[in-house]
Amino acid sequence: MLETDLVHLRRCVELAREALEAGDEPFGSVLVGADGTALAEDRNRVNTGADPTLHPEFTLARWAAESLPTKDRPGATVYTSGEHCAMCSAAHAWVGLGRIVYASSSAQLGSWLAELGVAPGPVAPLPVSAVAPGVVVEGPAPGLDEEVRALHRRLHDRG
Repeated sequence: MLETDLVHLRRCVELAREALEAGDEPFGSVLVGADGTALAEDRNRVNTGADPTLHPEFTLARWAAESLPTKDRPGATVYTSGEHCAMCSAAHAWVGLGRIVYASSSAQLGSWLAELGVAPGPVAPLPVSAVAPGVVVEGPAPGLDEEVRALHRRLHDRG
């Protein structure tokens, strides 16, 4: 990974921390254009309302569909604290966005949650490549993945 990738991933971890501090699950994402400019960012908001699809990756895919010209989407990168779930992977692919760079993988998250005794969610934890095989995926990011792990531990230690 390049240093610019790590800069954006660090912001994702900050957004994940903000989500946790707001009472939500710790996930954060940034959409970056081909020129390296951050175009949009969001954090998890599934516990703030009645919509469990308010994952930041899904929100950014919807933002791109509405705001980013089709020709610019393949050059855009989604940086995220955690690898996309199946729903977010599909949205990413359908919208036609470029690569995904994540700090921690779905496999890591599944392992961490199992260690903490957390029941699996309602959707199989598939890697992006199983849902959107044409999308270039990079991650995890050593060091940042451990920061994400600590956030999930804080979330589940609350209960």
